[in-house]
Amino acid sequence: MTKNFINFDDLSHKELQGIIDRAITLKKEHKSGKINDSLNNKTLAMIFDKSSTRTRVSFEAGMTQLGGQSLFLSEKDIQLGRGEPITDSAIVISSMVDAVMLRLSSHEDIVEFSKHSSKPVINALSDESHPCQILADLMTYQEEKGSIQGKKIAWVGDGCNVCQTYMQAASIFDFELSIATPVGYEPSDLFIQKYQKNVTLFNNPMDACREADIVVTDVWTSMGQESEKKQRETAFSGFQVNQLMMNHAKNDAVFMHCLPAYRGVEVSSEVIDGSQSVVWSEAENRLHVQKSLLLYLIEA
Repeated sequence: MTKNFINFDDLSHKELQGIIDRAITLKKEHKSGKINDSLNNKTLAMIFDKSSTRTRVSFEAGMTQLGGQSLFLSEKDIQLGRGEPITDSAIVISSMVDAVMLRLSSHEDIVEFSKHSSKPVINALSDESHPCQILADLMTYQEEKGSIQGKKIAWVGDGCNVCQTYMQAASIFDFELSIATPVGYEPSDLFIQKYQKNVTLFNNPMDACREADIVVTDVWTSMGQESEKKQRETAFSGFQVNQLMMNHAKNDAVFMHCLPAYRGVEVSSEVIDGSQSVVWSEAENRLHVQKSLLLYLIEA
């Protein structure tokens, strides 16, 4: 049976932890100069309907480092962007490659693609979730501090796709997630109902950050929401992660951000460029954890 990685909880704790552990090993091996060509002659198709920096570079570089190759396919390049049914595209593309990675606005389109794909499908970002990013975040925390079980993560900002995937991760990895959003910007009710066991909702970010081990945020206005920018900046007043907010967390707390970041908006320069920030390791780890994920899915 083909394994996919569309929702973070598609895989068990054991499987996810194994991917993270292997990613840490792959990172060490890569930095030592060890060659790993386990995916020699394998091809990854990458389908995008959104612009991308970290996702594209990490998956392309990852396949190259593992001896394979990747195909970048924007919706302008393929018939899917001109109305070809997802069913047809999934059947044809998956018959020619070894895995398919999709970064699409519609989560439902990724799910539908997977139903007709004969090869593993990876959700590299949808409006609902961003599972590859959370894998990288968990890897980063494990490298920096050890096990995340029982720790407290404070999410500050919009209840967006990254926030919702943190909710899934909290349930699987058994950590406490405090989510601070302005009124009206909470995560989806469906996520709140399903993953409420490890989640507490706040409208005051200082309260959410109290004694946190990790403080994490994202942009206030995501791609596709540009028309709401001014409205969102007003609504999110007081939600910038600055040093005062970090001081409410534990002394050894770390700061994370999936990037791109806008200094002086959702985070101050003092925090993102400061000693508590692990955002650069977090970004680099997208490469290594996705290599591990690819090996897990393609070698299965």
